[in-house]
Amino acid sequence: MEKIDFINTVVSATEARFKTREITRKNLESNLKAGLIFDANSPELIDNRISRLSFDSRIARILLAEGIPFPPYIAAASNPADPAAFERVLGTNDLLSIRFFHLGIRAAKAVARIQIKSPQGISIGYGTGFMVSPRLMLTNNHVLSSASVAQRSKAEFSFEIGEDGQMLQPHVIELIPDEFFATDQHLDYTLVAVRENTTLRGYGWIQLIEDQGKLIVGEWVNIIQHPNGEPKQIALRENQVIDELDDFVHYHTDTAPGSSGSPVFNDQWEVVALHHSGVPKRDSAGNILTHDNRMWTPEMGEHRIAWIANEGVRISSIVNHIKGLSLGYNKNLLRDELFSLPLHTTAGKHSSIMESPKYSLDKADCIEERRVSSITDISKSASWEIPLIVSINIGEVNPLGNYATPRSMLMPAQVKQLISPTVDRDLEDALSKFDESSSRVYYQENTDKEDQQRYYSKVDVTADSDQLFLELSRLLKSTHRNKVNYKPAIHVYPWVDLHPDRKLRSIYSGKSFDAKEFILADQQINKIRTAKLQEFLNNELSVSEDILVRELDFLESSLPYNCEHVVPQSWFAKREPMKGDLHHLFACESACNSFRSNIPYYDFLDYEEALRDSCGRRDGPDKFEPTSGKGAVARATLYFLLRYPGVIGDEKRELQVERLQVLLNWHSAESPDDYEKHRNQAIFEIQGNRNPLIDHPEWANKISFQLGFS
Repeated sequence: MEKIDFINTVVSATEARFKTREITRKNLESNLKAGLIFDANSPELIDNRISRLSFDSRIARILLAEGIPFPPYIAAASNPADPAAFERVLGTNDLLSIRFFHLGIRAAKAVARIQIKSPQGISIGYGTGFMVSPRLMLTNNHVLSSASVAQRSKAEFSFEIGEDGQMLQPHVIELIPDEFFATDQHLDYTLVAVRENTTLRGYGWIQLIEDQGKLIVGEWVNIIQHPNGEPKQIALRENQVIDELDDFVHYHTDTAPGSSGSPVFNDQWEVVALHHSGVPKRDSAGNILTHDNRMWTPEMGEHRIAWIANEGVRISSIVNHIKGLSLGYNKNLLRDELFSLPLHTTAGKHSSIMESPKYSLDKADCIEERRVSSITDISKSASWEIPLIVSINIGEVNPLGNYATPRSMLMPAQVKQLISPTVDRDLEDALSKFDESSSRVYYQENTDKEDQQRYYSKVDVTADSDQLFLELSRLLKSTHRNKVNYKPAIHVYPWVDLHPDRKLRSIYSGKSFDAKEFILADQQINKIRTAKLQEFLNNELSVSEDILVRELDFLESSLPYNCEHVVPQSWFAKREPMKGDLHHLFACESACNSFRSNIPYYDFLDYEEALRDSCGRRDGPDKFEPTSGKGAVARATLYFLLRYPGVIGDEKRELQVERLQVLLNWHSAESPDDYEKHRNQAIFEIQGNRNPLIDHPEWANKISFQLGFS
């Protein structure tokens, strides 16, 4: 569903419900401000809540009536946290036990970013979802509105910042609506199956609890989310419940709104609602406003809206609806698993955060080796940002260069001069280049041969392998006269990376795309980046270059182009001219880009027989084999070793010397075709240098590529 539809349907319905409850809500809020939380709830609801916290309701009421605070262990001695838990419900105690964070980090594992894809496979938006059984994920109907949308979308686990400040390696897992798909527009939920995967076992799930007593008006709730597709974050005790309806719950916040499809938890980490919408602040003309009172536009993202209140769908209502569905036999089995698995019991209390022995975390089973501990320990794989969302360096050096000294403070006006957005001009330039390509001759072999002869005329092909490497390396560097900036919409999609049919093909999956789709998609990404950067600068009186660079890195990481650096940017710290060197840039849908990440190439012996993603196969942090384009990526990587000797290969997760034979084998198995020859000639016209492995494939076994490793 497009953002404008979201505003006109889901948000409008939320606003209508909010308006009809205005008088009731004001009375409730008045009681809450006066500290009369019992008066804001029915006696039955209060009794259910006290009982769920293992208190004797009579004792609780007597103590409250006398104004006596709860001494330690006065009730539920088997669980010392319970008295403090009830005091937090009343708002008289803000202390949290360490166990609170243990359970919160366990819950966070089950939360994933959902990549919403177009029919052409291009990312068109993001949502949040969370596992509610070993095989089923819950999110909003307006995130995954149909089985066809779910079929082409993906769930991305561990898209978050780790304890060391580095981005973790995410896991992208397919959704399988053919196995299970249930949705409802009124309750705005979608329940969908995910592909069974050994890696999935480590994330656990959050069980849906139908029982009453999980929440009362006046309590604070916690939301784990991927706002606008950003790395996982938490709104911790920033949302206070102000009203409960039959199917919905309203809560408001000053700092931390929710995002579509996020789980809403009470302080015992029981999921109480599915976040889906809010009530936006509007001006007198009815325009939606941002936090700084500017008029909101859809490309800014829902999280930039100034929300007056948030709305979640009550889990009890969703459970009732799911239980009433008429499904086939196999789907019934998956549905029944939601409710048949027993709750864990810990220190006398139930826990809704699940991991059965069948799905326990086993590092030996994980596709990725991850920085995690056992299920009862504080995980190293969660990022807690309390209570403000902060931009964090994701571990790659900034595109402005390396700095050995502290960076100076810059005023926003100075920053804007450094980073002047040229989004519209770039779009016009890209579309113009693409239009011109239709009338250009795709590849002229005679001209190409003549250029090759002139280019390599001074190279001694009879030299020994070390000397040949050095001669070619000097040639590639000296002729690389035009060092273009990294702008794939201008330099890659319109002409350089076109195939003979004038289409783009994703380098790893081989899927075909219209170049204009990628150009427009990247332009939209640029607009969102610019809007987010502008908002960031508007909120800063001054900003250091360090902070600016972190913000730029964060935006680039969370909003990537549909372009792949065959040699990952992290290997060369995003420095130029490597970043913009066209010889190792290829069109690549963002899903494959994320799937490969910065993992070195590898050749699996059982590749054809083993289960793999459409982009390829990945195993651990250091093995990736693409489905398509092996010869091309091998030659691009070998070019990089020649052009930039000593830059890569010094880290365990980079290309190592022992993998060189993999590249040479791929190069030998797939000879350069007209597509690569066209690319090489087109890049030669732009940059001035060439890829010798395309012009002279026979030289591969004569060159000492080992000299290119650091």
